[in-house]
Amino acid sequence: MSELHKFLFDGLPVRGALVRLTDAWQEILKRRAANNETGPYPLPVTELLGQMSAAAVLMQANIKFNGSLVLQVFGDGPVKLAVVEVQPDFGVRATATLQGEIVAEASLSQMVNQNNEGRCAITLDPLDRLPGQQPYQGVVPLFGDQKEKLEKLSEVLEHYMLQSEQLDTTLVLAANMDVAAGILIQRLPLEGVGNLAGRYDAVEREAALGQSEDYNRISILTKSLKAEELLGLDVETVLHRLFWQEQVRHFAPEPGQDSPRFVCSCNRERVSNMIRSLGREEADSILSERELIEVGCDFCGQQYRYDAIDAAQLFIQGQPPVPPASSALQ
Repeated sequence: MSELHKFLFDGLPVRGALVRLTDAWQEILKRRAANNETGPYPLPVTELLGQMSAAAVLMQANIKFNGSLVLQVFGDGPVKLAVVEVQPDFGVRATATLQGEIVAEASLSQMVNQNNEGRCAITLDPLDRLPGQQPYQGVVPLFGDQKEKLEKLSEVLEHYMLQSEQLDTTLVLAANMDVAAGILIQRLPLEGVGNLAGRYDAVEREAALGQSEDYNRISILTKSLKAEELLGLDVETVLHRLFWQEQVRHFAPEPGQDSPRFVCSCNRERVSNMIRSLGREEADSILSERELIEVGCDFCGQQYRYDAIDAAQLFIQGQPPVPPASSALQ
């Protein structure tokens, strides 16, 4: 079962979290492999999307946001878009859109940042969004301060956290066909009259953030974790190997507590609204060329089908469509 663990270092302004996605991650890959049009992901894409899934769960757990967190990577390579969405209860779904060949052992830049045009976006969409309120979105490039291409997703997200949240963050991410895992270490913000926000301007604040000896020590220990250890060892063993000399307070998940799992939020009502947005003329045009309007969910593979009668009902004023029994197929 997928699991999410949080921990603190006693007496130090440092917190952490570790996630292991097993059944949730395998379900995402299984649904993709069952898609006859696309087939399974190439291994480099599997690793990228798995790392993104682990990172998105860690970030959702860290900010405790009452809404969905959406992590996207997009650019100018054969991976046109990779996206992960995590709900407040840790329901997670993920997909990637490919266009072109993915070479074996392709790097991040080869997949999505060939000409330094790749971007990483994080969107926070509140569940209780007010009319007219827009989701918050932060975007960072897939290159460093010297325009050098970043080849690790963890480096991109660490840069994002430093820029957007002014928080030192260390991430180690790994994924294969069975497990997507990650560990996050973060320096807690300094509070009070002399906090960082009050004492420094934006440039000085970034420099000051890296001056905690405790955080730096723990960050170095975390970075020593190898991918095979993160993927193959249980949480207790990982924490002991890394921090056996530290006073770690580990908060294991409680029975009944939400654990990461695959959930897709697509439904017929959303698809119906999308078809309505096309307009009656466009819907009729599609049906003049084929028997059905077919819409498939990229996340879960669910297929929604509308014949001429179903489509006509969508445009009857004030009348919701009646879903036929055979219209939603796995």
